[in-house]
Amino acid sequence: MKVKKTTKTTIKKKNAKDKKGKNKSEEPVVKVLNLNVNPENPRNGFFELDWNDEFVNMLKQSGYEGGSEEEIVDRWFQTLCRTIGNEQGIDVTGSGYVQINRRDDGKTEVS
Repeated sequence: MKVKKTTKTTIKKKNAKDKKGKNKSEEPVVKVLNLNVNPENPRNGFFELDWNDEFVNMLKQSGYEGGSEEEIVDRWFQTLCRTIGNEQGIDVTGSGYVQINRRDDGKTEVS
C-alpha cells in the first residue's frame, strides 16, 4: 500500500525563557504547541512545534543538516513521521512530493 503525504507541518521557533526572563534548562526540548485538523478532510492538517537551540544542536550532532533551524527540524520531523509509518507497517517509500513553504511570519508549512 502506498501512502501519499497529505499533511502540512508548521514549525515555529520561540524564545525559550522562563517568566523571569532567565534561560530555561540546557536540555534539548521540542513541544507540540498545536495540532490542527481540517474537519472537511481529516487527513489534512498541521502541527505547530516549539524547540530550543539545544534541540537543534542535538539534531546537528545526530547528522541532520539544513540551511536554517526550521529546515533541520523539518527534516527530523519528516524522519519521525516515516519511522512511525514504518513501525505501523505502512510503506512510506515513494509517498509523494513534499512542498516546503516559508511564510513571512517565520513559520514553515510542509505539505
